[in-house]
Amino acid sequence: MMELASYVSGRWVSGKGRATTLVNPATEEALATASTEGVDFGAALAFARERGGVALRAMSFRQRGEMLRAMSRAIHARRDELLALAIANGGNTRSDAKFDVDGATGTLAAYADLAQELGDTHVLVDGDGVQLGRSARLFGQHVYVPREGVAVHVNAFNFPAWGLGEKAACALLAGVPVVAKPASATALVTHRIAQILVGERILPEGALSLVCGSAGDLLDHLGGQDVLAFTGSSATAALLRSGRAFTHASAHVNVEADSLNAAVLGPDVDDGSEVMNLFVGDIVRDMTQKTGQKCTAIRRVYVPAGKVEAVLERLGERLAGVKVGDPSREDVGMGPVATRQQLEDVRAGIARLQAGARTVCGGPGAVDALGVGTKGYFVAPTLLRSSEPRPDDAAHQHEVFGPVATVVPYDGAAATAAKLVAWGGGGLVSSVYSDDKDFVRDAVLGIAPHSGRVTIGSSKVAAQAIPPGTVMPQLLHGGPGRAGGGEELGARRGMALYMQRVALQGDRALVEAIAGKR
Repeated sequence: MMELASYVSGRWVSGKGRATTLVNPATEEALATASTEGVDFGAALAFARERGGVALRAMSFRQRGEMLRAMSRAIHARRDELLALAIANGGNTRSDAKFDVDGATGTLAAYADLAQELGDTHVLVDGDGVQLGRSARLFGQHVYVPREGVAVHVNAFNFPAWGLGEKAACALLAGVPVVAKPASATALVTHRIAQILVGERILPEGALSLVCGSAGDLLDHLGGQDVLAFTGSSATAALLRSGRAFTHASAHVNVEADSLNAAVLGPDVDDGSEVMNLFVGDIVRDMTQKTGQKCTAIRRVYVPAGKVEAVLERLGERLAGVKVGDPSREDVGMGPVATRQQLEDVRAGIARLQAGARTVCGGPGAVDALGVGTKGYFVAPTLLRSSEPRPDDAAHQHEVFGPVATVVPYDGAAATAAKLVAWGGGGLVSSVYSDDKDFVRDAVLGIAPHSGRVTIGSSKVAAQAIPPGTVMPQLLHGGPGRAGGGEELGARRGMALYMQRVALQGDRALVEAIAGKR
């Protein structure tokens, strides 16, 4: 059986103790093991800071961008191999695997493009300078400079390629070395990407490290110049934030956690219209893509009361046509969830939702999966209908991380829709579907304080709309409250987590020279 070693301190290191077993979630076949027992994480972080950090900071933005471009191309060149690993270890259909791997290469390429705009400088200018005295000579300017630490990236199981790519793109372009810690259950793809990048010597020594297995005492070695970017559950995030590295050493942290993302249908949208088709298509895609295991997937669907039955009929028809089974088969539209624990959590979550909603299709029962039968971690696409929404409903309190969504009626008023979205406690993305400008404006402005991103679906963009569940490198990814309060990506904004903002004050010529303006 394959053993996944960690890449730390410039070499591949295998753990010596108890290992985690990685399986194929469709067949439950064991694929690999991973362990970090015996790995010296203190030395690994010191190596990254002292070797990788120094080398990266010596490079200009343009040079770092060329490195990101080479990373993107190297991963893309092994695309078919990585897709096969994602199908086997992640339970992804080929389409879902492409979504993950191409998301990684696309994000790295987008930040490579940004680097070309930033040019041959080492300092990121923040806004315009300001005259501080009676003459223009005394001047102030805010700039960002790289932190002299390391970026530890703890990623979730659902995007082993994209999770690595999106976080690494921001940190590396900012000039900070990366220690990537993928979720053990689906680490095969991340491990292979690291092998590719290390083998081709694309990055300076120490710029990229990989931890396969338990994080052990890794975070205990973080200090005030270091950064943790975590994607996972809010419970785990709370535990991590309580660590001494954050409470005493003030290590920086960004969290992307649970999210009850919402989709709102406007009262003006008619059945059969372009906007209705977009609305239904986005919901079905988010429910079934990656088997609903996306932090941005739509969980709550708000529909004007008079249109609920028509929407349920449309969604039910589409979901009934989704074939669940072995993701390596071309005729399968949705594979299993990633782990046995995930299956148990999804089934329990559906049962919890059923306490306050009626099941329209699907449910927590066993699935006779195509090409597999009763093996594997399969669950049917499940749609529920709430009758009278309350803030303490499970649909507004509990995220079921699988192919599950709840339709909730509302009175058609934008203010009501915004209030219902807010009941979710903060989310990564909400979407509004309408051609009524007044409704869209009021709904969006009411939803915005509770969302990291708001997408607007209208007839003008229906033909080219990007689904709300797709994270764009140019726009922020993160959200308030339940979603963790973090911000990633967003072009330059994503780099800010890894950089220190400092105010320069003095002679204008000197300040502008340091800032790279002269």
